[in-house]
Amino acid sequence: MIEQVQTSVLCDEHCHLGEGPTYDPATDTAWWFDIREAKLYEAHLGSGALKAHNLGRMASALGRIDAERQLIVAEDGLYIRSVADGAMTLYRPLEADNPRTRSNDSRVHPSGTFWIGTMGKKAEPLAGAIYALHRGEISTLYPGVTIPNSICFSPDGATGYFADTGRNELFSVALDPATGLPRGEPKLLVRHRGIGGIDGSVVDADGLIWNARWGGGCVDVYSPQGEHLRSLRVPALQSSCPAFVGADLSRLLVTSAWQDMDEAARAADPQAGCTFLLEVSARGRAEPDVKLA
Repeated sequence: MIEQVQTSVLCDEHCHLGEGPTYDPATDTAWWFDIREAKLYEAHLGSGALKAHNLGRMASALGRIDAERQLIVAEDGLYIRSVADGAMTLYRPLEADNPRTRSNDSRVHPSGTFWIGTMGKKAEPLAGAIYALHRGEISTLYPGVTIPNSICFSPDGATGYFADTGRNELFSVALDPATGLPRGEPKLLVRHRGIGGIDGSVVDADGLIWNARWGGGCVDVYSPQGEHLRSLRVPALQSSCPAFVGADLSRLLVTSAWQDMDEAARAADPQAGCTFLLEVSARGRAEPDVKLA
């Protein structure tokens, strides 16, 4: 059974590939990307003010450094972005010598370490990887990933999660809470069968995993043990990634996409690419700031 909860449209601009949402409680601002169109969206929830920033390159995620700066994960590297004027300065190159790949799902660990996923621009098998930016240095955690997704972490930082949508599998791995780096080998947590595939995820304050199901038009909720607990309807088939937003972090922002849909498919899914707010009454967690060297 898929639950229908109160849902509104935060942004009715149709993202080609909406992804990478995050929220800054200090400014009541949500941020997300249209990867394919190289745009960063900014929405002030209290006022409803919305801006779209042209980035000039495909990007997929950001981490807050401080009130003035963000770290943008882009197709050719990591960039420090000034919130005030949008100016971007290269911080570290990443796969800049490989024009076949781009960045994808990424998230900041409670320690400030940034896990970053890359993939082939045409989802070429095994072309991507998952990296960690820790103390200013980038290391490879997991090579040979087709579509990295669901990068997220338990509230205490002792467990990491990630998926390869190409395999439709979600993994868990023990981490050092102080560094956000693995302590052991990943273990299979969920192997999805049926409609749709595992896409982006976020963990709430109770440790539950909220996963957007690409092609399923819903968000699935899993326990830390991989038990499926509930599913919530999203009014776009290709729901892509969730983030907790709002003053009490009780609402769920969900991005979506119209990527690879022909004219008939888009007509049948008229809100594909819109960005939604679901009233889920959960206890979310604020995203930590990324720590540079």
